[in-house]
Formats: sequence, structure tokens, C-alpha cells
Amino acid sequence: MKRLVSMAFATAGALLLQGCAGWQSALDPKGPAASELAWLIWFFTALCAVVWVLVMIALVVPLMMRSRAQAEPLAIKADADDRKLRAVMTAVGLTAIVLIGLTLLSFFANRTLAAIGSDAALTIRVTGHQWWWEVRYEDATPSRILTTANEIHIPAGEPVRLLLTSTDVIHSFWIPSLSGKLDLIPGHMNVLDLKADKPGVYRGQCAEFCGAQHANMGTFIIAEPRAKFDAWWNDQLQPAATPTGDEAKAGQDLFLKRPCVMCHRIGGTPAGGTVAPDLTHIASRQTLAAGTLTMSRGNLAAWIADPQGIKPGSHMPVVELSGDELNAMVAYLEALK
Repeated sequence: MKRLVSMAFATAGALLLQGCAGWQSALDPKGPAASELAWLIWFFTALCAVVWVLVMIALVVPLMMRSRAQAEPLAIKADADDRKLRAVMTAVGLTAIVLIGLTLLSFFANRTLAAIGSDAALTIRVTGHQWWWEVRYEDATPSRILTTANEIHIPAGEPVRLLLTSTDVIHSFWIPSLSGKLDLIPGHMNVLDLKADKPGVYRGQCAEFCGAQHANMGTFIIAEPRAKFDAWWNDQLQPAATPTGDEAKAGQDLFLKRPCVMCHRIGGTPAGGTVAPDLTHIASRQTLAAGTLTMSRGNLAAWIADPQGIKPGSHMPVVELSGDELNAMVAYLEALK
């Protein structure tokens, strides 16, 4: 029995600790902002645990003293009221000290977070939509302004400033391993500064209920060495690859003749829609539909054929395509890297 109980506790502990690491855990910080917040979380937790223990002691001791007093009803102590008053005043004083201390810690943590982006050289505008992320890389040279979707590439080890807003409802941008949450509010611009200590892929999630597909509104921060990031940006600025095979050419022709062209943009083609994700280099992304599906030929076909079956309520309509037309469309889009 003891062995079974020990195994049960070990299993429960292992399951609970699974949330303390990984690419979407606030307890596994990979940047200065997340590290500051994680330290604050652990300190608050430890302090609250100490306070809880002291409160339990303060509760149990008087109960034990009361039991003894009932056993000796004639034992009356003249200074009992004075001790109670001192105990209450001491508790009030300690509570005030704890609250002031926590307030000061929060203040200095906010100062540390604000200082992260003081020398940020890269500014990215992130706009929340139902249910995807529009990502625009700002640059003083207009020809180098880049718009993409759902994945955010940043140079590792460098501070980055994110300008957050929304076009429809309130969303919340949260990359647990890199930063805290910040809301995206229609008509208002919020600023979030973050930095990834080392290269890696960090998953994020909309943290404010924003509609039916709120849970399927993910994003990825991809931190890369500066040289690799610059190469990625230069590649993304290039127009879409010209299809070479007959099937891909047929797919491009279909794309430009169907309703797709009204919503999506593909650089280097007449497609110039701005209400849906830019598809110029869609095949270079790791996921589809804001992290709902991994990028693959099969998932791309499924998403085009039945977006409402995969993400009910999304604004992407169903476009009627035959089997051959669907294969042609997929052949064209999977070549856009």
C-alpha cells in the first residue's frame, strides 16, 4: 500500500511539473522579461506560503490555549487582553510591511521590463484579427517594410519592440517564455518590449477570449542569429516564386480567378487583398491557420477544401474546387517559399 501511495504521489507530481517547462511556459523563461516575471512569481508564491503557515500557527495556538483555559476555568490571567492587542497590532504591522514590500518589488520589476526595449533597433507592428495575427516589420526605407502573418522572426539576443493593436475585438498577446501578457485594443496602440536570450522557437497564444476560435489563435516567435534573421527578411521581401510546373501554373491561374484574390495578397501577382493573411511566402511558415495545423501538403489541401470544418467561424469561405483544381491550387501554394 505504501508503495502504491508513493507511486501515486510521484505520478501526480510529475504531471504537475509538466507545465513548468516547454515552449509555452511562464516558468521556463528564455528572456529578461520572462525571467523577471518568473522570479516575481516564485517570490510571491514563497512569501504567500510563509504567510499561510504563520496564519495557520496563529490559528492553532489560540485554539490550543483555549482548550487549556476550558480545562482550568479558574485560571484567569490579567494580561490576556494586552497580549491579544499586541498580537493583533503585530499582525497588522507585518501585513502592512508585506504589502509595501510587494508593491516595491512590483514597481522595480516594471522598471526592469520598461528598460528592455530602450535601445530596440527593430519595431514590429502586430495586429490581432479574428483569428490570426498580422505582422508588419517597420523600416525607414519603405521598400523594406515587410508584412507577413502568424509567425514573428526576431534576432536572438537583441531587444525588439512590438506595437500591438486590433481591428475587431480585444485580443491579448502572450509569449510565456519571453514576456508577460498585453492586450491588443481596437483604436489603441500598446507597446511590448521583449528579447530572446538565445535562438529557438517560442509558442504564444491569445490570452483574452475573443470569439469562437480564441483557443486556435496561436503564434510563434522564431529567434535566430542576426545573420540568419537578415537573410530571412531579405528573402521575404522578394516577390512570390513564378510557378514552373504545369500543375502549379494552373493553380496560380485558379487562385487569381477565384475569390481568394479578393482577400489575400501574393507579391508579384495581381492578388492584392489586405483582409486576410499575406500568402507571398506561405510555404515557408511552420503552421497554417494561426498555429492550428502544421504546414504540410495534406493540411494545406484540407484547409483550402474545408476551412469551416477545421476552424468553425473563421472568415475564410469555402471555395468549391474539384479534386484536380484543389491539387493544382496546393501545388502552387506549397511552392511559395
